[in-house]
Amino acid sequence: MKDTTISENIIYIGVDDKTLDLFESQYIIPNGVSYNSYVILDEKIAVMDTVDARAGVSHMEPDHAANIAKAAEKYPDMQIVANAKTFPMMKQFFGTDFAGRSVTVAEGETLSLGSHTLTFVMAPMVHWPEVMVTYESSEKVLFSADGFGKFGALDTEEDWACEARRYYFNIVGKYGASVQALLKKAAKLDIQTICPLHGPILKENLDYYIGKYQTWSSYEPEDQGIFVASASIHGNTKAAAEKLVEKLQAKTDLKVAFTDLTRDDMAEAVEDAFRYDRLVVCCPTYDAGLFPVMEDFIHHLKAKAYQKRTVGFVENGTWAPASGKQMRAMFEGMKEITLLEPTVTIRSTLNADSEAQMDALVEALLK
Repeated sequence: MKDTTISENIIYIGVDDKTLDLFESQYIIPNGVSYNSYVILDEKIAVMDTVDARAGVSHMEPDHAANIAKAAEKYPDMQIVANAKTFPMMKQFFGTDFAGRSVTVAEGETLSLGSHTLTFVMAPMVHWPEVMVTYESSEKVLFSADGFGKFGALDTEEDWACEARRYYFNIVGKYGASVQALLKKAAKLDIQTICPLHGPILKENLDYYIGKYQTWSSYEPEDQGIFVASASIHGNTKAAAEKLVEKLQAKTDLKVAFTDLTRDDMAEAVEDAFRYDRLVVCCPTYDAGLFPVMEDFIHHLKAKAYQKRTVGFVENGTWAPASGKQMRAMFEGMKEITLLEPTVTIRSTLNADSEAQMDALVEALLK
């Protein structure tokens, strides 16, 4: 179990969920996920998100706010502190906006609990429109909502960056500008501890975590490297993609990563596409279009605002190869994408002609 100690007066009261198979019904979580909540003990008691005696609600998503109505019923004197966009959502979820016991806060407003003071910082579209984060100034704690979260239960020992990156790009990735705006606000705060709604409490090396978010939200490549994504019907396109990987590894010390889109985790493929500065998509023609899993992959990239990358293409087709042109067209609509030539055209299986094209693509990737 990761250390959940914050201080004598700020206590972790979250829970690990190791029974859920799909987060948001789409992301596999083999090591579960944590739902974090925190209580501040003072003259007034504040519970962050999972509410109790008095409450601050940072985010209305059901994985954080589902118990508000139950807590409100159990504690009739409880007040609910949230911003103006939150209460209409509460009415949608619970049939009431808790009129008469709601406290509406706005950007920069504060709430004194006694010796602790909460400052509310709006973070719209990180990743819902009503999101706010809360800064506690006496102990210098940022309650960061979904920011700085990751997949994985707290009793799982794993590298933070891998599952935080997969979480970020698949859930928050579209909203880089909103994250950048929040980081600018956070830079003005003296933060010693970050308490997210998913994943471990962050107490040390905060520059590392904030630096990752700065890179991710600005869409800059995190690492120099090449990610080869393959979709293959009968295995011939995959064999060509693996040959490309082999040729690249023989020519460079850069990381060359590979995924089989028909079998591997789509969310991890999206993560790796954003991690590296170069991508090669390898796909057969299927019903005069793209093999569906490749079309889905590129759609995911576009939806998450993929940009500032270099992309190469490998197409396959027994009688009418068309996937290269169609993949290229999908990437042409994305921002700051460099599209490489040549497109490698395979007719059924790799041969001397198409391997020569592949060698030219390798050279273009490594320029």
